[in-house]
Amino acid sequence: MRKYFYIFKSNLIANLQYVSNIMIGFITYFVIIFIFTNLWEYIYSNPDKLINGYGLEQMIWYVIVTEILWYATGGRKLCNKISNDVKSGNIAYNMNKPYSYIGYSLSSHMSEAILRGVLYTIAGMVMGLVLLGPIKDFNLISIPFVLISSLLAVLINILLVICIGLTAFWVEDSGPFYWIYSKVILVFGTMFPIEYFPGIIKIILNYSPVYVTTYGPAKLFIDFSFESCLSILVAQIIYLILSVLLASFIYRKGVRQLNVNGG
Repeated sequence: MRKYFYIFKSNLIANLQYVSNIMIGFITYFVIIFIFTNLWEYIYSNPDKLINGYGLEQMIWYVIVTEILWYATGGRKLCNKISNDVKSGNIAYNMNKPYSYIGYSLSSHMSEAILRGVLYTIAGMVMGLVLLGPIKDFNLISIPFVLISSLLAVLINILLVICIGLTAFWVEDSGPFYWIYSKVILVFGTMFPIEYFPGIIKIILNYSPVYVTTYGPAKLFIDFSFESCLSILVAQIIYLILSVLLASFIYRKGVRQLNVNGG
């Protein structure tokens, strides 16, 4: 674990030199939040009205939190890097290194994700407080649980993106798979809570990555309860274990094929 911590620390120090590049993305983030704020204000003609158990203030804060999680992950960059490593053969140089390629990718990208997460959290909280003010009856006890859930969400998201990037062992470009994944998360995870979807779709989403990567932490932030907290954290831990196993399986299978083909 010490070597992965060293990779994490080294990349974090390197990324601190490019904070300004990350902050450029704030423009897009602010535009998205501004658009959704006006959209939900239009939908909620009466601010005191509840739709599927959510008030106007909760809905806008939900979007703020889910967008923070999505922007923090920076999945497109990671997917492209892994895909290019496979296609260029650069991944072969990592096979004989004293660390796992998956562990290296996770720890190095996690450093950037945490830095992005901190910056976007500050920006999102400031924007939310200016536009809406604090959430009514916000439970301060929820803060550590929200932070733990958010960290698990980003970890799971990164591992799933690694899995997508590793499909480059078999396909020419893993980009289209990431595009599909990102749009599923966008539509079903950041724009609307799971409660907004009907019957069978709602059931599917409760077992999908949406539940653990975006919905869970946002739900705990806007409507905390120990019952939902336990359910979300257990689901995230299970997903985290399965994501590690899946990434390891895809990597081993890809490397085996590379060796068989003389790569």
